Amino acid sequence: MTRNRSALRAKGVMYWGPPRTRSGLFAGIQPNTYTGRSTQARAHGRIQMQLDRAAKDGVKTLIVSDENMIGSVRSNLRCRSLYPAIGERMARFAPAFEGRISRVVLNTRAQDLYWASCSAYGVARGHPMLRAVAFDGMTASTRSWRDVITDLSCAVDGADVAVLPFERFAGRPDAMLRAIAGCDAPKNGTDEWLNRAPNTTELREILKARKIAAPELDGVIGRWHPFDAAQTAALREDYADDMFWLTAGADRLATLTEDTARTRAGKIPPAGAINKGHNHDIQERHMAQPS
Repeated sequence: MTRNRSALRAKGVMYWGPPRTRSGLFAGIQPNTYTGRSTQARAHGRIQMQLDRAAKDGVKTLIVSDENMIGSVRSNLRCRSLYPAIGERMARFAPAFEGRISRVVLNTRAQDLYWASCSAYGVARGHPMLRAVAFDGMTASTRSWRDVITDLSCAVDGADVAVLPFERFAGRPDAMLRAIAGCDAPKNGTDEWLNRAPNTTELREILKARKIAAPELDGVIGRWHPFDAAQTAALREDYADDMFWLTAGADRLATLTEDTARTRAGKIPPAGAINKGHNHDIQERHMAQPS
């Protein structure tokens, strides 16, 4: 988005990413316990001034993208829960945009792969290697993407909530832009995948440089998957329930957005058989019969 800023502006599209949002633009939106005073009013005025300026410059669509708006991965790992404060955080952002938010877009991902990726990424950022008890806590968590989406929808009442599955859109920013803004992306860098979690080989090198032993990585090649078969099945079932809820209409709170132009399969490498759905019926060679 940053590299193609000029081409997007020609389409009436402006982009605010982390370089913009974290340079003071959003300062004061969330409570600051260090100063002991509220700075929300000044933050609201600052954002509204920038919105008015963008409108005068002919901007038709403003895309604001900063993953920390809904909470940090570090907080998720600490709480062993999916974005527990998303409702409170987004409820503080919504008034700053004065009802101009027309759509909120959220990516979801199978919980076992999400937690594995977050854990590996955390190690790359200097955090300690999580142990088995942490992954037990993630598996036992009762908070699902359904809860996250429900909190988000309530916080930005009046805006459409679109859910884009990671498995369909990962590494394809052109498809993401098309789904978000309805416009085709420039061809400069349309197939890049940034901030990918390190694989096991990279993790071993990182930990070796920090002189930390990680026997659980010995002999493991490729993606780090710290969950056992039972945990994986439980987390995948949670995700299947989330996707079923979204497919069924999500109680009119959100819309599941699929990429109908996709030409390659989604990247969801199974870490064991998922005993749910048609594949299981075929494997068992029978279908349930009504009584």
